[in-house]
Amino acid sequence: MHRNSTVRAQRAGVSSLEFAFVILTLLPLLLGTGVVGINMIRTLQTIQLARDAGHMYARNVDFSQTGNQSILGNIGSTLGLSTTPDTGSAVVILSALTYVDKNLCASAKAVDQNGNPSGCTNYTKWVFTQQLVIGNSRVRQSNIGSPSGVPMDSDTHKIQLSDYVLNSGAVAQFNGVNPYAVVNGASQGLPSGQTLFVAEAASQGFSVRPFVPNAVAYSYGLF
Repeated sequence: MHRNSTVRAQRAGVSSLEFAFVILTLLPLLLGTGVVGINMIRTLQTIQLARDAGHMYARNVDFSQTGNQSILGNIGSTLGLSTTPDTGSAVVILSALTYVDKNLCASAKAVDQNGNPSGCTNYTKWVFTQQLVIGNSRVRQSNIGSPSGVPMDSDTHKIQLSDYVLNSGAVAQFNGVNPYAVVNGASQGLPSGQTLFVAEAASQGFSVRPFVPNAVAYSYGLF
């Protein structure tokens, strides 16, 4: 009897040790799976936030107004979007871009006597005409950059025509659209002076090393 009890005790000890090793393996995997699942949900919410913000922005909703920012804050509340600058766990970046062509150069009086661009710094480039940042700018920076050294209206965050045509700091890091492509001899694309709206959204997710070292969901849309 004493020998059988000793064997059972040894087996119980081995089983406990095996169970501990299994738990050490399964518990991190379980936590990692849970975190990945939660972050996937936040990614879908971030995509929807960018879409909603972009649709409103492209329809001339003025997000420089506190009331309209509050609406956006309600939409992104589950992600921690705050209308107080540099607070919360999400950010929405709204940018208005335009392509500098001959007509814009002429509007800024940067053409020669023949009407050709002369001294038109940003000719054939995409430039910012406005950029609004709502939420915590530390969560993520814009993929297309930000105006640098360019005067912006303190209320509307808009840039004057002469500045976005002639100031190199207004150039956006955006090359995804050729607005005046020529196909079969016909010019296609955006008409001169057309505004392209870019809505970007990002939110801080849950980070668990080594599975998810830096969880930031990001989405953007063109309108």
